[in-house]
Amino acid sequence: VQLQASGGGLVQAGGSLRVSCAASGRTVSNHIMGWFRQAPGKEREFVAAIRPGGSAFYADSVKGRFTISRDNARNMVKLQMDSLKPEDTAVYYCGLDETFRPPFRDSSYYSDRATYNYWGQGTQVTVSS
Repeated sequence: VQLQASGGGLVQAGGSLRVSCAASGRTVSNHIMGWFRQAPGKEREFVAAIRPGGSAFYADSVKGRFTISRDNARNMVKLQMDSLKPEDTAVYYCGLDETFRPPFRDSSYYSDRATYNYWGQGTQVTVSS
């Protein structure tokens, strides 16, 4: 299983970016896919996740600004980030939960790093003030 993240970059506060995660070895529509981020000196934190059925979950800090989606034809997961803030600066990682078509779980499951068995290499997002 390989996850390849891309699309990061430098943007001014208030701007938008979209990061993508291409998967190989698994079909993303059958698995929970998540985005996490890690700022310098901080732990990796949950950003968003999407279930096979399309239900999405977000950290409070990004709710209303970020949107997670799937492109089944390309076997990719995307994270559209709008109204970016300097505190969104981090390396963004995508993760895949190995469980095939998992049952619906408590929301804490999706935000737990331990849920995800595979990780991409990360893509840098920098938001200038």
